[in-house]
Parts: sequence; C-alpha cells; structure tokens
Amino acid sequence: MTSIATHAPLLSAVRRKRRTLRARLARRAWPYLLLAPSLLLLAAFTYLPIVRVVWDSLHDKVHGTTATLFVGLRNYSDLFADKAFVQSVVNNLVYAVGTVPLSMALALLFALALQRSGRINAVMRALLLFPSMVPLVAAASLFFFIFLPGVGLFDHYLGKLGIRGANWLGDPDVALWSLIGITVWKNAGYYMLFYLAGLQTLSSDVLEAATIDGANGWQRLRHVIVPLLAPTTAFVLVIALINVLTQVDHVIVLTKGGPSNSTKLVLYYIFEQAHENFAAGRAAAASVVSVSFLLAVSLFSLKTMERGAHAAS
Repeated sequence: MTSIATHAPLLSAVRRKRRTLRARLARRAWPYLLLAPSLLLLAAFTYLPIVRVVWDSLHDKVHGTTATLFVGLRNYSDLFADKAFVQSVVNNLVYAVGTVPLSMALALLFALALQRSGRINAVMRALLLFPSMVPLVAAASLFFFIFLPGVGLFDHYLGKLGIRGANWLGDPDVALWSLIGITVWKNAGYYMLFYLAGLQTLSSDVLEAATIDGANGWQRLRHVIVPLLAPTTAFVLVIALINVLTQVDHVIVLTKGGPSNSTKLVLYYIFEQAHENFAAGRAAAASVVSVSFLLAVSLFSLKTMERGAHAAS
C-alpha cells in the first residue's frame, strides 16, 4: 500500500502528460484531416497528371501495339529539332508581345478612367467587361464574319473610308495580328477588373501628398500609381501569360494554324501532335517545356508581388 501511495503522484503525472500529448496531436492532426479531401482531389487532378505527362515525355509508343518504350530525352531533342515547333514558339512569342502589354495598358487606362462610382461608369464597365464573358469559340465565330475579305463588316467600313482591306485570315503576314486583335478585344476588360481592385487599395494620403508637392497627372501615374500597383501588375501578368499559352479555340475555329503555319501556337502544336500525328511523347515533351516556362514566369511574378507588397507597407 505504501508503494502504491508513493508512486501514485508519478503515475498521475504520466497520465496527464499522455493526455496532453494526445490533445496536441489531435489539434495538429485536425487541420490535416479537414484538408485531406481537398489535398486528395488536388493530387488526383493536378499533380498526378503532371507526373503522367512527364512520364509520357520520356516514353514513346511502339507503332502498332499498346507497348511503351523508354526513350529518355529523345522526345525533347526531336521536339527542338522540329521546325514546326520552333515556328510555334516564335509565333507564341510574337502573340504574347502583341497581346499582353497592349491588353494590360488598355486595362489600366480603362480602370483609371472608370475608377469612380457612377451610373455612366457602371455602364461603361459592363460594356468593357462584356467581351470577356463571351466564350472564345463564339467570339472567333463572330470575327470569322467580321474578317471575311471584301464582304466582312471590317472591310465594309474600311471601304467607306476608301481603304482596301487585307485578307485578314488568309495572309501569312496579317493572320496572326488578326488573332492578336481578337485577344486584346476579349481580355482587356477582364484585366481591368484587377486594376480597379488594385486602385481601391491605394492610399489617398499618398496621392494627395504627391499633388501637394506639385506632381501633375502624368507624374503621379508614373512615380506613384504604377509603382504601387506593381503587385497587381505582376498578378495580371501571370493571368495574361496563362491565357497566351492556353487560349487556342480561336486558332482552331479561324485558321487551324495556317496559313503556312503563321498562326500555329504552342498549344495548337501540342493538339496537332497528340490528336493528328499520334505523337503522344512529343506532345507531352512540348507540354512539359511550356508548363516549365510558365512556372518560371509565375515564380518571378510572385517575387515581384512580394517586393511590391513590402514596398507598399
């Protein structure tokens, strides 16, 4: 009895430590249990497909069979040796340079012009946002009739001005720029929303101080507003680059990569290799290259957002 009485406090302390340990483990495990369904879905529909694409890029199917053969980096070497892929990369770069800066600049100008509340501004915002709500396939079908040479709506109004329209979708020197025009028309209003949100977060004290110091409108825009909007610009840049690499519906509807591969973008090249040439390995390699580039740009933009946030604070 004496021994039990002596060790009772020790046993009680051990039990308390065990209960405390269980409580801590339960508190730490509970968030992971709540996140488990989302993590499983994310793994199943995001990370596993990425692993599968990387695996496919290192293998090739044996013609006439369902067997796959490990080929290492051969798909990548064949990819960069393919003139059609090089042309699609060049086209995508031109497409990005033609759409991203112009869309973002127009979006910022629209946001600056319409940032104040009012009925007219609300109507104008809705009108500018409307193209982004139109599916790209529908927009491409609409512009197919607008760009018809000679009889299209665009050539009709150019004819009234005494200007002869070009073959907007049939001329290799013009077709890609026609697609750029469609993209800018569709995306500028969408990017405007992000700039409108960013302008609402700017401190009015900073703008008033710049005005008191004698800064005119251009100086406030260049030295105050644009630097403070750096995080928003970085975010919009990522969204714009994702659109550049993933929007291909208008190419399929209007040009199918032609004429003379002048509008063949990287995603259309991947589609063509996978579904028309049955070169799944090369299509997977092109997907890995494009996603890697997009990931690098996204990381750079996120760093820019962090620096902008620290500077704003």
